[in-house]
Amino acid sequence: MFDFIYAEEEIIEHTRTQSIIERYPAAQLVPCARYGEIFNRAAQNFRLQKKRPALILAHKAGNRVLPAPAGYGIGSEDNYYFSHMLNCLYDCRYCFLQGMYRSAHMVLFVNYEDFQQDISDTIKSFNTTTPYFFSGYDCDSLAMEGITNFTAEFLPFFAEHQQAYFELRTKSIRTKSLLTTQSLSNCVVAFSMTPPALASEFEAGAPPVSRRLEAIAALQQRGWPIGLRFDPLIYDRDYQTRYRDLFAQVFSTVEIKNLHSVSLGQFRLPREVYKTMHKLYPDEKLLAYGLQEKDGMVSYHSDLARQLHDFCATELLKYIPDEKFFPCPSTTLIKV
Repeated sequence: MFDFIYAEEEIIEHTRTQSIIERYPAAQLVPCARYGEIFNRAAQNFRLQKKRPALILAHKAGNRVLPAPAGYGIGSEDNYYFSHMLNCLYDCRYCFLQGMYRSAHMVLFVNYEDFQQDISDTIKSFNTTTPYFFSGYDCDSLAMEGITNFTAEFLPFFAEHQQAYFELRTKSIRTKSLLTTQSLSNCVVAFSMTPPALASEFEAGAPPVSRRLEAIAALQQRGWPIGLRFDPLIYDRDYQTRYRDLFAQVFSTVEIKNLHSVSLGQFRLPREVYKTMHKLYPDEKLLAYGLQEKDGMVSYHSDLARQLHDFCATELLKYIPDEKFFPCPSTTLIKV
């Protein structure tokens, strides 16, 4: 899978590093001082690298647990995210990562124990409220599970910290580690969903919606709480039919009793991220139609955003109770 594996000298002897290196004996191992030497260097070709990314194994220093962006939550006032990886195996055309990073290489931070200590310290700072910790902001939580063993390491940790919630955000069907583990009431497996026709057009490499629903069905049988993330909402002239059909398809599989939460999120990109993405894909219609800039963000103009949001919210509430619904607030829904 990887032709090159870069490894920071600091962690090259780490057990997790050595296990991954042994998994790819044909890959060329390249030691480096810091991962940024490879990941952040200038004049990289993101589109070319995406076809055959390298793997970079590194130590995450500094702030490992960060406050989640405004509106990124499912009920708690105390929301945090942490990223054991940078970049995603999939190639979704709307993904902000391709405009945020210079490189398409995959970075895996192997010092899981430090992440867990920081999460534990954060949990201890709360006496009466329930903090939420999100994985999958800078990567897909499960797409590389066979390499990272991420859930194998973090599920036991959160099993010992029942006072906190943990969300795995994913499009992946790599759920074997979950299916062979006792379900946790404080761990939400949250699947991103897009109408199938739009998913096939804009979510290159990701499993189709039908396969994601098969994975959900199996997880429900094992008692895992399920989250549904309709994010980002994508406009096209047949959006009403597409989303109505998607919701019908999804809720023919998802059992409400095992449903933890449902969220809606607008298509939105920071201005500079949008500019970079538009340079990468100048002919991409998704990055051209109906967009406006407001407060440093690029999204659908207000009327279009409201139209799409209101339709989807109305349709969703035919299937789910209000208390499970968490639409993400967005300035694009407010008229200029």
